[in-house]
Formats: sequence, C-alpha cells, structure tokens
Amino acid sequence: MARVIIMGPAHPLRGGLATFNQRLAQQFISEGHECSMVSFSLQYPGFLFPGTTQFSDEPPPPGLQIRSIINSVNPLNWLAVGNGLRRERPDLIVVRYWLPFMGPALGTILRIARGNKHTRIICIADNVVPHEKRAFDVPFTKYFLPSIDGFVTMSDKVMADLKKFAASKPAQLVRHPLYDSFGSAIDKTAARQQLGLPLDEKIILFFGFIRKYKGLDLLLEAMAEPAMRASGIKLLVAGEFYEDEAPYQELIRSKGLEDRVLLHTRFIPDSEVRYYLCAGDFVIQPYRNATQSGVTPLAYYFERPMLVTNVGGLPDLVPDHRCGIVTEPEPAAIAEGIAECYRLGEAFFVPQLREEKKKYSWDNLTRALFELAGTK
Repeated sequence: MARVIIMGPAHPLRGGLATFNQRLAQQFISEGHECSMVSFSLQYPGFLFPGTTQFSDEPPPPGLQIRSIINSVNPLNWLAVGNGLRRERPDLIVVRYWLPFMGPALGTILRIARGNKHTRIICIADNVVPHEKRAFDVPFTKYFLPSIDGFVTMSDKVMADLKKFAASKPAQLVRHPLYDSFGSAIDKTAARQQLGLPLDEKIILFFGFIRKYKGLDLLLEAMAEPAMRASGIKLLVAGEFYEDEAPYQELIRSKGLEDRVLLHTRFIPDSEVRYYLCAGDFVIQPYRNATQSGVTPLAYYFERPMLVTNVGGLPDLVPDHRCGIVTEPEPAAIAEGIAECYRLGEAFFVPQLREEKKKYSWDNLTRALFELAGTK
C-alpha cells in the first residue's frame, strides 16, 4: 500500500480539475492505497478569477480527506506547506499543473517536500504552454518543472510542449479517463423535460466555460449559415462566461439567432451535468486551439457523438466518422460538419463510442503514475 497525496483543486473549489482530482483519489483508495488531498485556501486572487465564484455549493464528496491549505500568493505559506509535506513523507505526491501562475507556489512547496529524499513527485500536466499567453508563463513554468520526477500528459500536444522544456524527464501519455461520477445516462426526453427544453426539435450542445479559445463565436457564425438556418437546429449553450459576454450577445442579435440559441450561461453544478449531456443530439467543440478537453470524456461516458475541430489533441481523441466528425475551425466547415452528424445519425456513432471509451480507464492512469514514481 502506498501513501499518496494529490495536490490541486478540490472541494469546496469547483470545476473540472476538482472533479478530476476527487475521482482520482477515489481510484487510489479503491485500489487499497491511502490517499488524501491538499488543495487551496486561496487559489486565485479575486481580480484574477474570471467567473462569478470559485466555490461550489454542493456537498463534499464522501470519504475523502481534503486539506485546503495552499495560498497561491503567500511565499511564507509555501514554506510552511512544503515543510509539512516533507515531514509527512508520503510515498507519492501527484500534482496538477494547468496554469503557469501556479508555478512559483507549487514549485517551491514541492522543492521543499522532496527534500526528505523519500517522496516521489509526479505531475499531471494539463497545459505546459497555456491557451492565453502572459509574460510570466515561460519563467514560471521553467521554475516549476525541475521540482518534478516524472510527468503524465493527456494529449500528444501537451507531450510535445513538455519535451521543449523538460526533454530528459520521464513522461507517459495517458488519455483523459472518463468522468463516471455524474450519475448514469437518462433518456433524452426526460433530460429535456428536466431542463425545460423542446422535446421534439434538433438540439446541439456547447458545454463548459466560455473562453475565446473555445470558439463559441465560430459556432454562432456557423448557426447563421443558410443551410443551418433551414435545418431548424437549435444550439444549447451550457456554461459560465469566463470573459465579456457582450460580443456574443451582439453576435446572436446581429445574426438573428435569438430564437435558435438557448442560453443556460451559468456554472453547471455536478448534479445537473448528466441532464445537459443527455439532452443534446451532438456535443460540439468548435475550439480555436486545444490540448485536451474535459468535455470529450464526458461525451464518451454518456455516449454522445461529437463534432470537434482539427486543432491540438482533439482529432486524436475523436476518430473522424467513428466517434464523431472532425472539421476545420471555420464557420462554414463547422456548419457542414453538423449537417454530416445529422445525416449519419446518432445511432451510427454509438457502437464506435462504446468501443473507444474502453481505452479511458482510471486504472490506466494510476498504473502510469506508479510506474513513473517507481513505487507501488
């Protein structure tokens, strides 16, 4: 049995990283290991956080020990947390790295923790080069990376970025496991009734935080294409704006899409996720750039066919004309891809989705983490 600590966002912080970390902790525990979580007392200063709140109002996940003790902007806190972890001597620390802003805090804590000459530190790197670039990205990342013994990435794109910074470090590629903690799939009609959606119309889904790189504006432009207008397809947008929503509202108005775009633009709590994934005919990911996407494993779990754009790691995760449609990140191409989804029909994709999803297991991830750490 190994003693494992997962370092990264966890309840009461909300969002995909917290959900992932908590599910990973449950996997370690189910395999007989001792696992706890070290999260943030302050993750982002308020002026840096783009959403409405960083905190969930849902109950904590049962059976998990979560300590919210990291202050991302207080160096004295980093020293205290690092020394505490050094004394604890866990066998393995699994740390998430998704934003260079976290590099100084996490890098300092981990440098101190590994001073016990026992603890191995493996990083799950969600991004090495972030989607939205800032001046401090490279120096903060270069500071963080030497504190790590090995890396897991979940896309070829992130692996390639990692090799530019840390070519000599051991690394494994493991596909993003399926989110299976949102409840079972339900009938589409029941899901639409729950959300107050039309029961007998064509509805596509854009799901998740709304940021420039995710290309919602491209999808709105695609909805305005003549063939799309004639199709009667409606777009359900489910997720919170992480940037100014005014340009999107203006685009909807200027293109005359008010009656064809259903805006549920708020944070979607875990208890409602399955209703949205089961309500749409197809999940649309019109990204401008991407590493991997947490929406993809959600769609796999609920067996919803996808349209993704040909950027980053998305085409590797969604085989074209098997689990979905891959298209270029341009409005006309996205519109044509959506039409192809409906031409083939949902039933065409389901057998391939069920086969492909077998690759995305949580024990694949824990096995890789232990292999990189050289412990079990």
